[in-house]
Amino acid sequence: MEAEMRSKPELQAAIRAHGRAVLMVNARSRRGRRLFDQARELLDAAGFDFARVVPVTDPGRLGAVFADVLEPEPDLVVVGGGDGTVAEAVGHLAHRDIALGVLPLGTTNNFARSLELPLDLKGAVGVLRDGKVADVDLGWFEGTPEDGAGESHKHIFANMVSLGLSVDVAGRVPHGLKRVLGRSAYAVTAARLLAGHEAFRATITIGDHTYELATHQLNVANGAHHSGQRIARDASPDDRLLAVYRLGDQRRLRLASATARHVLTGPWRSLDEDAFMTCTEVRITTDRPLRADVDGEIRGLTPVTIRLMGNALRVIVPNTFVDT
Repeated sequence: MEAEMRSKPELQAAIRAHGRAVLMVNARSRRGRRLFDQARELLDAAGFDFARVVPVTDPGRLGAVFADVLEPEPDLVVVGGGDGTVAEAVGHLAHRDIALGVLPLGTTNNFARSLELPLDLKGAVGVLRDGKVADVDLGWFEGTPEDGAGESHKHIFANMVSLGLSVDVAGRVPHGLKRVLGRSAYAVTAARLLAGHEAFRATITIGDHTYELATHQLNVANGAHHSGQRIARDASPDDRLLAVYRLGDQRRLRLASATARHVLTGPWRSLDEDAFMTCTEVRITTDRPLRADVDGEIRGLTPVTIRLMGNALRVIVPNTFVDT
């Protein structure tokens, strides 16, 4: 039988009364290993008493570790790492009476930015101590297996599904460059790969409407940020919407200019503009099978179906975050 969910104030009260809490830090993330000791000191000073502290040095074991630490049903799971670590966490925490706390220790930290969390460690710990429990949306992805056999690939995601150039970039950006340049390493790699990238045609089905377009890059966002940049001023992981948008058309230079415009105007443009299609479910097919990047991991090929999971995750956010 499914456990009864407490109200958000009840869960928040349990956490502040030093309820059951665990800490997991991806020590292989960009800053995880370097800041692990500092994070422990700040959390101790903030009054947190963790039943378990788990530094994870093998990202391939994240799933098994999550399953283990969640077995006793803690009130709070604090996760230190980047978007990949958060993506693993939300798959285990969706629709559960457990709050997620985030220490942003990755390169782009898109989900943390969407939650309006401070990106410095001291500020993030302050939110864990003084913030509130909110419930935010997640996405459900269903793609086609790469081998063409077996069941379709199904995954819960926090931030975004991407098709096109960014998928190639994510797989080929050098780790050493990421350590040196941070999120700028993605832009440098994209510029190198763009000259040889082939545009694709996509058919997008939303309800009874079908749209055809050509592009080098197509995104479906639940969160509010992509590559560390805001998508639109009114985009939120708690707006009960998926935002479908492309960057440019089939011309390579248009992709570059559209990306620049995205970076420069994201904080001011709105989801109501023609650049976006908003929905709660979308089906995408392409003129050739394309790999789909789901929160930083390749999760199968097109065709894909993506659905919204409203208010599916409980998370600690700043008190200024608008919780709907």
